[in-house]
Amino acid sequence: MNLEKVKSDIEAAVPGCRLQIVVNGSPSGQHSLLLDREHAFAVAKFLRDDPELCLDYCSNVTGVDWPDTEGSGYLEVVYHLYSTVKKHGPLTVRMRTEDRKDAVNLPSFTPLWRSAEFQEREVFDLYGVVFDGHPDLRRILMWDGFEDHPMRKDYVDPDDYEYEPTAHDAVLKRALEHSNRDEKAGGCQ
Repeated sequence: MNLEKVKSDIEAAVPGCRLQIVVNGSPSGQHSLLLDREHAFAVAKFLRDDPELCLDYCSNVTGVDWPDTEGSGYLEVVYHLYSTVKKHGPLTVRMRTEDRKDAVNLPSFTPLWRSAEFQEREVFDLYGVVFDGHPDLRRILMWDGFEDHPMRKDYVDPDDYEYEPTAHDAVLKRALEHSNRDEKAGGCQ
């Protein structure tokens, strides 16, 4: 897939969008497109609906934390898009938040690719990116009362993990009661 051509096609179809090709110097050479937040949803819709691209499948969504030396920086979300119809991909697209603290909102791509739903929830949960337009944005791995984002580079592990709201004692008690009941009934162990 010619990324320069894709970029120029997007710019012609979505007036005012600001795109940047992010060069990947690794052996894979898998370059990506950085989308501006304001036009990202329109660009993604074009990528899905364009008859030449037909990027109808979002296989992966992940987050990246890019803190700077002052503790600000930004959060980045990376999507890998494929065409099951045209048999090409991936096209990697990125979006960045304004910062890591207050301006962490990005548009959700879940309305375009349903496969992004749980993965955007994971990025929200672990990095703190708020996806505007997501149909069910809530924690998916951490419990509701958890107040941080454990994949951020400045996350500090707690000294005591005992605060986790699980019912370890209640589960152990039920297991022992069950075991005792089997012994009294003469059941197999």
